[in-house]
Order: sequence, then C-alpha cells, then structure tokens
Amino acid sequence: MAADRFTTTGANCMTDQANDAAQTREMLGKLRIDRTATPGRARPAWLVPAGSFLVLVAMVTVTWAFLQKDTVPPAVATVIVEAPASGNNGLGSSVLDASGYVIARRQATVSAKITGKVIEVLIEEGMQVEEGQILARLDDSIPRGEYELSEARLEAAVAGLQELDTQLQQARLDERRTADLVARELVAAAEADRTRLLRDGAEARLARTRADIRVSKSALAVQQRMLDDLTIRAPFRGVIVAKAAQPGEMISPISAGGGFTRTGIGTIVDMDSLEVEVDVNEAYINRVQSGQSVTVVLNAYPQLQIKGRVIAIIPAADRNKATVRVRIGFLERDARVLPDMGVKVSFFESTVPELRAGTDAAAVKPRVETACLRGTGTERFVFVVKPDNTLEQRTVRPGEVVGSQTRIETGLLAGERVLLGARDGSKIAFTDGMLVAP
Repeated sequence: MAADRFTTTGANCMTDQANDAAQTREMLGKLRIDRTATPGRARPAWLVPAGSFLVLVAMVTVTWAFLQKDTVPPAVATVIVEAPASGNNGLGSSVLDASGYVIARRQATVSAKITGKVIEVLIEEGMQVEEGQILARLDDSIPRGEYELSEARLEAAVAGLQELDTQLQQARLDERRTADLVARELVAAAEADRTRLLRDGAEARLARTRADIRVSKSALAVQQRMLDDLTIRAPFRGVIVAKAAQPGEMISPISAGGGFTRTGIGTIVDMDSLEVEVDVNEAYINRVQSGQSVTVVLNAYPQLQIKGRVIAIIPAADRNKATVRVRIGFLERDARVLPDMGVKVSFFESTVPELRAGTDAAAVKPRVETACLRGTGTERFVFVVKPDNTLEQRTVRPGEVVGSQTRIETGLLAGERVLLGARDGSKIAFTDGMLVAP
C-alpha cells in the first residue's frame, strides 16, 4: 500500500512540472518578435535633430518672453527743450545766465535776553507762527519770587503812606491849636515852633514815602519785564525752519563755550522776504541793470519758471572770485521756493522784441542742458523720450553754450523731452528704442 501511494505522488509531481514548462514556453512565445511580419515606413534620419532644434527654439522664445515681461524699465531723469521766445514767459532772448541761491532777507534765531533753563518748547520744524506767539518758556521760579517780594514792598509802602497822611493831618491840627493859644498868650511861642516842626517832619516823611512807592512800582515793573523775558515770543510772522533747544537745557544769548548751553530756541524765516542772490562775473555785469526782468528756475523743479526782477546790484566786487553780487526779487510767490535752494537765473533785455507775424516756432533755436548731449566732436546726438516712453536716438548740431545749456541749431524742437541720465546716477548703456520710466 505504501508503495502504491509513493508511485501515485511521484506521478502527480511529474504532471505539475510538465504543466509549468508548458506555461513558460507559452509566455516566451508571446515575447518572441515575429520577423515574418511586414515592416512599417522608416522615419527619416534628419527628423530627430530637426525636432530637437525646434524644441530648443521654442524654449528660448518662451524664456525671452518671460524675461521681457519681468524686466523693469530703468528710471531716468529728463529735461524739456526750451525756446527763448516761447519758453521764458515771452521775455525774449536771454542776455546772461547765472546761478545762485534763494535767501531770506528776514530770518532770525530767537533766543532769550538772559541765561535760563528751558522748561517748555512749543514749536516744531515747519510750524507757521504769528507775531507775538509764544515759542518757549524758561524757568521763572527765582524771578517770580523777586517779583512777589517787590509787590509786597509796594503794598507796605502804600500802607505806610496812609499812616503818614493821618499823622500829617494831626500835626496840622496841633499847629493851628498851638498858634491860637500863642495868640491868646496861654502858651509860650516855643510851643508853636515845636508844632510847626512836627508838621514839617510829617510832610517830609509823607513825601519820602511817596517816592518809595514810585521806586517800588518801578522795581515791580522791572521784575515784570524779567518775567516777560522768560517767555520767548515770535518777533514776526514766519515758519520755523530749525528747533535748537529741548526742555531741560540751558539757554543763553552768549555762548558759554562749553558746548552744553544753547544760544537759541529756534530759527524763524519770513517766507515773504525770500529773494535770490546771484554772483555775476564782473566781465558781464554790464549786461545787468536795476529793474531788469529775469526768470528764476529752481534746480529741484527745472520745469518751473518764476518771473522776477533785479532789485539791486551791490556796489562792491569780490576780488577773490571776480564777481559782483546781484539781488533778485520774486514777482510771483510759490510754496515750492525754499531758503538755500539752488537756482538758475536768466537775465533778459530791457525791451522785449516782438516776434514777427508768421514766425515759425521751429525756426527759433531751442536750448537744452549740455549734459544731455552725447558723442564727441561734430557727431553729437541726444535721446528723445517719445510719448510711449521709448528712446529715439537723434543727431543734433549744437551751437552756442549759454551757462549750463547749449543752443541746438538743428535736430530738436521746443517742448520735446530729452534724456538726461539715470535717476540714481548709475551708468546705463541706453540704446535706440529702449523702454524707460521718466
């Protein structure tokens, strides 16, 4: 029986092995390549590199478009081309250009008359103040005590005056009674002399007391003035441009020399007194005369032109600089004009020539800042900023140099915007058609 079971088991194992081998051959048959099948159309050999090239071009195009999209145009500074006949308020041609500064004819650093400790400051830079307005207060504890003492002395003197007045009235009554008794020979004549002297003494004491009262009133007025001096007020209407002291600091009209004592509370400028001061080369001072029309251009606002006139020519020359100082007043007020600003002044002829009828504006020679010109020699060009903020390289022919500007013979028209340079001062290679941000 055992032999029959062993024989049956062996037969079953051989059957399983035969089945596994058949399955393995079937799977290998599926993986075998049928070489008898008809081959398809072959791919050209040049198609593979051409496709790779097209993919590369597409990637470069997309990358360039992405970079162009994210590129920020450089911020640039520009100037407007000016024409003397139409760009200077109709004043004609400039006979002289000069540079100067805005100054305030009425400016004061407000301080105290005496040395004291600052206890309160009521100003800040940029604040508008009126004449008499309180700017600061100093410590007044000791002067106020002296004022109260003088006030008490005055009250005592007034009270003593009333007492002496009563005594004088009694002395006069005694004198009259004594005189009556002397006339009736009831008392000696010496008694009349005594009462008269008492009356004279009372009158003298009364006069002295009245004088003491006047002195006390004067002393009280002085103490009141000292208290008023400890309250610092604005001497005129203006704007605070500097705050020089803080509460707790010492202030003195005379510098202590140690560096810890301030000499002022703040500086006030009367904006209505602003004018321009220009140093004109003495070789060209003959082109300037009192009352002459000018235009003032602020360096901070090159497109702003303000009318003015020559106030005075200072009759003294500076031998070191070979210049003569000229004062120029504003005919128009503008809030953008501030003290110590740099300006450019154009002096014009006294009689303004009228433009002939039909004169072409393009024929008037415009002026532009010399710094806008690029190139060397006769090959000069500028970059004109077009309305779409792109640059146009344009060849120009420069002419006479007038101050910081150059007259352009050909190539530019008045009113066009010309590139000056990068706003942050960096060196940029500008090109024709480049996009910028004015």
